[in-house]
Amino acid sequence: MTERAKNCTASGVPLAEPGSTSFPCPGCIVQSVNGETNPNPTIIGRSPRCRNQGVLYNCPTCGHQGP
Repeated sequence: MTERAKNCTASGVPLAEPGSTSFPCPGCIVQSVNGETNPNPTIIGRSPRCRNQGVLYNCPTCGHQGP
């Protein structure tokens, strides 16, 4: 089973609400595919509010930024 984030990466709020989600960082995955240093992608958490408003997040591992 995939690991799940506990807090929203952008806002820090707990991911207890319906509509919250977690996913592997796309930037970390690209690094892994290209054979670079990160075989274990960071798990990004998104609250419903941040998802709906398109609030940007930054991966603390690779620096990838996404909506």
